[in-house]
Amino acid sequence: MRAAPAGVDSPSPEVPNQARLLLDLQRVNKIAQRLSGCLEIETIARFVTDGLVNQFGCAFARIWVVEPDQNFLRLVASSGLYTHTNGSFARVPMGAYKVGKIAQNRVPFLSNRLAEEAWVKDRDWAIANNIQGFAGYPLMTGDRVIGVLATFSHSPMASEFLEVLQVLCMTATIALDAALQVDAGAIGPKPHLALRPTLSDQLAGLLTSTTMALVGTETPLLDSVSYIFLRLGEVLNDFHCDYARLVYGATEVTLEAIVAILPQRTQEIVGDNPAGQAREAVAHWRSRCHQLRFMATCLGGNLQTQPGPQQQMVQILLQVPYSYGDPGEKVSIQCREALVQTALTCLAYRAGLTICDPSEPEAVVITNSETVARAAPRVLWVRVQASGPCPAQITATIDWTVDVDRLRQLVRSLHSGQPVEMPLVPDSPRPSEREREIMALLAQGLRDRDIANRLYISESTVKFHINNSLAKLQAKNRYQAVYQAAVHGWI
Repeated sequence: MRAAPAGVDSPSPEVPNQARLLLDLQRVNKIAQRLSGCLEIETIARFVTDGLVNQFGCAFARIWVVEPDQNFLRLVASSGLYTHTNGSFARVPMGAYKVGKIAQNRVPFLSNRLAEEAWVKDRDWAIANNIQGFAGYPLMTGDRVIGVLATFSHSPMASEFLEVLQVLCMTATIALDAALQVDAGAIGPKPHLALRPTLSDQLAGLLTSTTMALVGTETPLLDSVSYIFLRLGEVLNDFHCDYARLVYGATEVTLEAIVAILPQRTQEIVGDNPAGQAREAVAHWRSRCHQLRFMATCLGGNLQTQPGPQQQMVQILLQVPYSYGDPGEKVSIQCREALVQTALTCLAYRAGLTICDPSEPEAVVITNSETVARAAPRVLWVRVQASGPCPAQITATIDWTVDVDRLRQLVRSLHSGQPVEMPLVPDSPRPSEREREIMALLAQGLRDRDIANRLYISESTVKFHINNSLAKLQAKNRYQAVYQAAVHGWI
């Protein structure tokens, strides 16, 4: 049974949306790599639909292209439950059914109640085949629609999946448009190399009211890198960006921008709120950039925002390296806590590792779950607490002090089967039962007198045990002692 796709609501709610989105983008990159150099319409479309089924676990996926007369869409690829392209939906009139409406209105669509949608031709079929989710996306180049991508799933789809489809459709549209023009005999061989729009062209199309400059020679970028810049471009356009400069350096690409926070613009962004509108707009800006900042960090870059004088402007700087070179060793991160999962996902991307699905057999599993660790042949154990248990079969561990180089080294050693030097873990301080009781009461905010009354001992005895605890925990004061006691599992 195929694992639930990351773009679909899976039974792992602890994985945050940001990490799930990054995993999806990595899958998109795998699909996009197959399209390079291909100029056959059906082959390109089938690579995309196969990818949605195989990489994302969709029930089936289809692509239609608009016929030259612009009146019909022709089905050119179908993968999953149905692989034929000659059924009742082989030709769809423009504006008919949901596929035709997406092509006509150019509006992406996602629904998780397919059988209840009024436009569904056969509701009994959807119920019988347990089809719950549907997502459709127009394939557009400039202001021209060349086709529609549609995918169906057995499980509900997350709303973020439309963003993933946006990236996939951007790549698929470029390849299909080139193949369509070759099929029509309009241009010579391998035109996709010339037709593929550069990042500056795409940003210029987004930033319609912005003065934009380009510095340096443009370099082909990974889809995940381009995606961050285009998403930032959409946000900049919403805020009526005044100035932007795209800089191609030796190792990284940078977008510098300035957004003026003017009263009339602020009202459009945050509504009619005269008091503190500028501050509200800056706060709104930061909230829009939260996900982009996370993604940039995971790819080894950074996104900085700096308010100007009187917070009447915001300066933006997005820097992302071109790539990490060859794909790194495969890892699968499966931690119990969302915070730990997110932090290690970010660290793994910065280390240049390839993050895979839990089902990938060649991946080193990074986890703090004993259940997951027992089922995996190669495990890098995460010590969340200094005194936390470590399964007997574990040969390598990390904690919060691990850095990028150490993580990369440990994963490479586990992949190659080399022995890993386990760091000596100092014995955890062992509290007496009385010390444990007193630290638990101290953590509740009780004073020495209250603790003494609760335990029927003297205040001097309470102070004696607290001082012993401070020494064992190497804490300078009671606040540090309570924190260290929690870390070491005393309380």
